[in-house]
Amino acid sequence: MLEQLRGSTRAQETRRIARILEIIQLISDRPRHWKRKMLADKFEISERQIQKDLSVIRHGLRLPLENDGDGYYFTRLPGLPTVSYTFNEALALLLAARMAQAIPGVNSAELAAAIARLEALFPEEFLPLLRQSADRLPRSAKAPHRQEMLTLLHRALAERRRVRIIYAIGAKEGEESERVVEPYHIMPYVRSWQLIAYCHKKQAVLMFKIDRIRQAELLDETYTIPSDFDIDEYLGDNWGIMRGAAREPEEVELIFDSVAGRWVAEEHWHKSQQVETLPDGSVRVRFYIGITPEFVNWLLYYGSRVRVVKPEWLREQVVEEHRRAAEVNAS
Repeated sequence: MLEQLRGSTRAQETRRIARILEIIQLISDRPRHWKRKMLADKFEISERQIQKDLSVIRHGLRLPLENDGDGYYFTRLPGLPTVSYTFNEALALLLAARMAQAIPGVNSAELAAAIARLEALFPEEFLPLLRQSADRLPRSAKAPHRQEMLTLLHRALAERRRVRIIYAIGAKEGEESERVVEPYHIMPYVRSWQLIAYCHKKQAVLMFKIDRIRQAELLDETYTIPSDFDIDEYLGDNWGIMRGAAREPEEVELIFDSVAGRWVAEEHWHKSQQVETLPDGSVRVRFYIGITPEFVNWLLYYGSRVRVVKPEWLREQVVEEHRRAAEVNAS
């Protein structure tokens, strides 16, 4: 029991350290944007705990954190010291990171970003040999192509280099399109990954499913991400990533039974999420979202364990979908 308590304490401390480092990164990236309540909402903890984290940054790490009323900022930007490796050390780290791709539970995005940075340490002439050596290592049988694409795209993002891709168009079976893109953001979604990038062909910021990228080539052309690009603003108030299929944002209220409510309350589904446990153990969840087919399917998954309070049209649609399902399965 004592060892379990120690393990739990260590896990909590690790999570807190990771949160503090992420707060530093957020404030560094967007000075005078983040306020205490915004940080508390993002990490789903109390403002009091955020204040403690900010005190650690100020007094424990001694970073010059200020707030003039518009939001937190650093008078001197913190940065990690430059780390240098010998050739053998860098090679050992790169091969170890490649081997880790075969281990379940390792964060794919962070690992791909680390591999991209390690590869960037070597001269271009060495890369074919390094990749040939990596090909002999154990690899994930599930998605080796995905790992390869994630590594290349994270490297492009880190070095701000354009990428030429061959992309399979989802709506047209077998049709492919060549694009030159500038990666802005890479994010996991459900069981896949999405690349948000400026597309020169469409002259717009678009979302690409990484599993549909058949080929990718790093170019020598560089780019800059616009200073006003914000991933939360890009995704908007929609539920999920089906931007074109969303209705106008509206208030949604759901009541989950006690069992499903615990499952739902444990996850962060949307930035507008509000959760309240009711006296009978059921859970009220509120969102302000643009409802998409993804959201309707999410509701249908919970079946009789969820009741739609509002909007009324959504309740009627869920009832109709369940009625059709009952007819299909009764025949």
